[in-house]
Amino acid sequence: MKTHIAGSDATSIRVCGKDLVEELIGEHGFTEVLYLLTCGRLPNQAETRVLDACLVTLMDHGWTPTSLIARLAYDSAPSQVQIGISAGLLAVGDVFAGTMDGCAKLLAEGIGQPDKAAWCREVVQAHRTLKKPMPGFGHPFHKPDDPRPPKLFRVAEKAGVKGDYIALLRQLGAAVDEAYGRHLTINATGAIAALLLEIGMPVSIMRGIAVVSRSGGLAGHLVEEQRTHAARQVWKLAEEHIPYEDPPAG
Repeated sequence: MKTHIAGSDATSIRVCGKDLVEELIGEHGFTEVLYLLTCGRLPNQAETRVLDACLVTLMDHGWTPTSLIARLAYDSAPSQVQIGISAGLLAVGDVFAGTMDGCAKLLAEGIGQPDKAAWCREVVQAHRTLKKPMPGFGHPFHKPDDPRPPKLFRVAEKAGVKGDYIALLRQLGAAVDEAYGRHLTINATGAIAALLLEIGMPVSIMRGIAVVSRSGGLAGHLVEEQRTHAARQVWKLAEEHIPYEDPPAG
């Protein structure tokens, strides 16, 4: 067995073929080294800019299951910050923050289709028939449009990425609107799926990128929790507004 990720001896540490001390620390930023670890090489300037924008976008979104769970868990173990953060990260999944991999799988499948318009219609119809949500589309309160994707697309376009996956996502969005008879916004995870594909990020690790990003936001929540003890107020509200009742007879 071998690993090409990292190793160390008494005097040095190697990370993906680079000397940690001499070649990485102080020479490359966190985003660049994250790309190195996941893609096997240091990114160019465009790839760094795009990945960094994606990481910033998903870092926090206020009172969400991830932040609530993190605060409640931390309140139970206030001397163990990692417990709160890890508990919150377990909520990154198919509903919240982690849906970019579902959208990315679709885009990766569709990019090689000769008739992309027909493919988009077929994909949307298949999801409607199965009553499955379209990954990367819709948002519970950012309506009519999520404000984040347009900025992400501008960042990518300014950075000079090719743009094929972004164009396909927009085409898929048009097919979604036509099929549903109403506008469903491209959401942040849909846009991030396209951007990460543009810079060569493996689909299989994209949800991991969401976890890396959201951990930063949760650190902020726990710093605030140390001052405000908001989790106790959430607990109190639950007790006040969710009363106990005996189950119905029979």
